[in-house]
Parts: sequence; structure tokens; C-alpha cells
Amino acid sequence: MHRSFDTTRGAASPRVSARPARTKPRLSACIFDVDGVLLESPHERAWREALAGFADPSRFTTEMYQAHVAGKPRLAGARAALEALGVADAARLATRYAEDKQRRVEALIDAGAFKAFPDALRFVRTVAGLGWPMAVASSSRNADAMLRAIRFDATRALRDVFSVDVCGRELRHGKPDPEIFLLAASELALPPQSCLVVEDAPAGILAARAGGMAALGVARLGDAALLHGAGADLVVASLDEVATDSLAAGHLAAGHLAAEHLAAEHLAAGHPTGRPA
Repeated sequence: MHRSFDTTRGAASPRVSARPARTKPRLSACIFDVDGVLLESPHERAWREALAGFADPSRFTTEMYQAHVAGKPRLAGARAALEALGVADAARLATRYAEDKQRRVEALIDAGAFKAFPDALRFVRTVAGLGWPMAVASSSRNADAMLRAIRFDATRALRDVFSVDVCGRELRHGKPDPEIFLLAASELALPPQSCLVVEDAPAGILAARAGGMAALGVARLGDAALLHGAGADLVVASLDEVATDSLAAGHLAAGHLAAEHLAAEHLAAGHPTGRPA
């Protein structure tokens, strides 16, 4: 059971939104980003704390991280952050900032400052139950260590669930270029059009769309507008909001939880019918 959203009735919900329906190939595989999708990792914290000596760390907000850094290769993210903060000579300083961030994130990972999102584990189980092959595709070279430290079940680490792992590969281009996702699709031995990409960053959504793949945005940080603006086919606040029956049929749609959240938001806004006035 799922609900279709009529975009002519009002603005998209800040919690869940979908692009207009169109004919698409049947989906049969899933490619996951890691940080912010599968794991609550210390990357944002490391970027913020490493900023000391370059700029005021308090200016490095979650909104800034999502808009300028998340999903990008380390050096590109460092330069983008410094430029967004107006730091002089950002291009030259980016390498040192990136190195400081890497040392900080490694220390945080060694301290166990990360965990899996429960809804992500449930979604991975659902997708695995459909028999879909799955891949992980993150620009982070730290992704594997974290995935191997998370238990998926009694016998497997989370990393073991994925048949393809392209995390941290040396690539010519980072997101929003689709290279990493096209590589994952190639190693899954499937055409890009058959793949669903799950991302939490605008750069990742742009990369998925550029690669001709379906894009599911996870707006855990209240950034649905950014993900929708990047071209996500569906944006949810939790992966529990995805319609599993539609996935089984090879399509992406919002499920009953998303409809319930949307109705609750409309009621809170003073629309008793659960629809915008």
C-alpha cells in the first residue's frame, strides 16, 4: 500500500516529496551511499573540529556540511568548505585542512564514534529479501572500516551484505560526477537504469541522476528541499517510509508511513483533511 502525491495541491512536504510520475525501467538493484544513509558517522564532526586554525568552527553548520561538503571527495570538500566560509587562499589551504580532518576522523572512528541507522538496517534487510544485488559506493576511504565494525546479524558484518564495494576507490571524478555509481553498476553487471541509488547529499543525488539511475533522497537533517532540488525521484525522512510493495514490483514510491507523516504535518498546519487548503 502506498500513496501517490498530487503536486498540484500544494507545496511538497518538507518531510517527504516525490517528482512527477514518469515511465521508468524496472528497478532490480540498489546502490547505497554510507555516511548519512547507512551510518551516523563522525565525518561532519571531524570537518568542524579540524576547522580550528582556519576559521571559526561554530560557523560550520549542518546545513553548510550538507550543501557544500557531504558526498564529495575529501580535497574537494575541504576547498568547498573554506570557500563557503570566505577563507582567503582556500585552494592552497585545502590540502592541510583535508589532512587535519582525516586525522581527526580516524581518531573518532578508532574511538567508536559511529553507529548504524536502525531504519537503514531494516531497509537493507528488505532489499536483500527481494533478492536484489546491492553495492556500497562512498568517496570515503574510512567507509569499509566502519561497515566491517557494524554487526548485521549473528554471522555477518554489515559490509558482508553487499556484493560490490567501490568505497574509497581512486577515481578521476568525484560526485556530482556519476563515475562512482556507474562503476558500481558495472560491477553489479547491471545497466544503470536498473539501479536505485540511496543518498543523503545533493551531490550524490546529482551524480545518480547524471548516471541515469533512480535517486532516493534521505533527508535525515531536514534538508528535503535540497535533495528534491537536486533531482531526487523521492525524498523521505526515514527509509521506513519507502513502499516495500512498490520496490517488489521494481518501482520507487512512498509508503503508508510517509502518508501518515504527511497527514500529520497538514493537520498540525491547520488542514483537518490532511491536505493543503
